[in-house]
Order: sequence, then structure tokens, then C-alpha cells
Amino acid sequence: MTNLVILVGRIARDPETRTTQGGTSITSISVVTDRPARKDGKTYKDENGYTAKDSEFHRITCFNGLGQNVAKYCTKGQLVTVEGRIHYTQWEDQSGAKRYGCEIIADKVDFLTKGRSGSNEGAPDIDED
Repeated sequence: MTNLVILVGRIARDPETRTTQGGTSITSISVVTDRPARKDGKTYKDENGYTAKDSEFHRITCFNGLGQNVAKYCTKGQLVTVEGRIHYTQWEDQSGAKRYGCEIIADKVDFLTKGRSGSNEGAPDIDED
């Protein structure tokens, strides 16, 4: 059985990092992917003459060293490849209603365009170890 996700998209907002009480560093990013929009099973052009797109936003969670490098080198608008796995969560909110969530736990993030300080020099493709 396999749970493998590979996404290529742009970072929708700057990374956000937090640290758990146990000292684990967690960095979150949102990656947006596009695909051609369809009406009646066919792609169509928007008002500017371009193929219309449907966008999806994916929550990506990076732990420890991977997350620290993503926080250091990534910025909004940067093109990245993310490899990881889908993780579903379930919890009860304050009113007792069941809530559900989905995120991608990243194992690897590759920088396809420049990020912070206009350079990825010294920013290798990074894996979660």
C-alpha cells in the first residue's frame, strides 16, 4: 500500500513556524495548484482569452530541519515541488461538533524558483531526515 503525494505549485503565503512544547519545529505553507477549468466537459477561455483555471490550495506541514529550511528560504509566489503523504485529522470544536481536516506531511521540498533574498544559493533540495 502506498500513500504518496507529489505536488508542483506556488507558495500562496509566506511560511509560518511554531514550536511545540516538546521542542518540535513545525512550519506550515499553503501551495496552490492549477488545472484547466471545464464547462460541459470542455476547457474554455476566460474574458482575457486565456484558458480558464481552477485552483486548489493544499496545506503542507514540514517538521524540524525540513521546516526550518522551508521557513528560511521560501516566500510567497515561489514555485516548489512537494513530496509527502496525505494525513487526515478529526477533532471536536468548542461546540462539540466533529471537524475534519486534510494536510500533506512533507518529506521533501524542492525549490524550483528563487526564494528569500533572491537566491537559492546554499539552499539545496531538502529531505526530512
